[in-house]
Amino acid sequence: MSKSLLQIKLYLGYIFFCSIGFASILDSAHLKLSQYNFFQKPMKKLIPTPGVVPFHLATPLFTDYAHKLRFIYLPEGEKITYIDGESFEFPLGTIFIKNFYYPADFRYPDKDWNIIETRLLHHTEEGWVGLPYIWNKEQTDATLEIAGGRQDISWINEAGKRETLNYHVPNFNDCKSCHVYDGVIQPIGPKPRLINCDYTYGSGSMNQLKKWMELDMVRNIPHPNQIPNTADWENSAESIDKRARAYLDVNCAHCHNPKGPANTSGLFLEYNQTDPRHIGIFKPPVAAGRGSGSHQFNIVPGNPDASIFMFRMESNDPGIMMPELGRKMVHQEGIELMREWITNLKKD
Repeated sequence: MSKSLLQIKLYLGYIFFCSIGFASILDSAHLKLSQYNFFQKPMKKLIPTPGVVPFHLATPLFTDYAHKLRFIYLPEGEKITYIDGESFEFPLGTIFIKNFYYPADFRYPDKDWNIIETRLLHHTEEGWVGLPYIWNKEQTDATLEIAGGRQDISWINEAGKRETLNYHVPNFNDCKSCHVYDGVIQPIGPKPRLINCDYTYGSGSMNQLKKWMELDMVRNIPHPNQIPNTADWENSAESIDKRARAYLDVNCAHCHNPKGPANTSGLFLEYNQTDPRHIGIFKPPVAAGRGSGSHQFNIVPGNPDASIFMFRMESNDPGIMMPELGRKMVHQEGIELMREWITNLKKD
């Protein structure tokens, strides 16, 4: 990219940030991902530099079958504060780094990555700010694109079939659609109960919370045995109920909770929710219409075909599908899980 074009992009970014009251973000937001020095060279291997710590969530979020690699950066000398099983307090300057990529062939997931985007969630004095970076075709760097973007991609799935997708990179403001809790943008994935699981580091497998304690990253934290954890929805050794509830928690509850964007629905899908009606069992929709598919209840125990949940999960119509953001494709494995769960729910 020419110097003049970079200057134009920077100027347009400045105008955009000024218009929404975030002009000072440009003081810390780099135009190129490489300027943060998060990754060793060549960057496409996504090997972190010292001070950048990899992590993952106990149960994965579905985003059109994209693979993800997550990292956290803390300013030198700063620590995370443990609040409870649901929340941490992250210091100013914390940056979450989330990379989305597709292996050329899903049967060989460690080879031939096509990295599409890196999303940063930066804790600034103005609050948490999401910054989308799109990778170039050479996979040598990524550029800040506040307007987001689209990209046609393809890959071979685990069954050996080619898949294609017009991938959507969210814009700066799209972060508000999911990352809002109680009216404030904040991280939604890195909760203690979702970090309380093992990760394979270069030195071997270890509980992530223990690793953070070993690295002196967090204060006031009890032993992980005293902290709740969340099931992995892909782990067939777990009960179908725990797996289904974990799936709903990670894919839906960031909106469907009492302080989330979908709080008026009365449908609250957090992992620890115990009220059957809040979960959707024999709960009619707040607003009928195309999204209900003429069904009466969100969940009809024993009958997935009569449940609004399944109707919306099995659709890719933007006016019907749920989740409404973060996917264009139908998640077949998630549908199989939810169908089994609803089929086995007791009617009483």
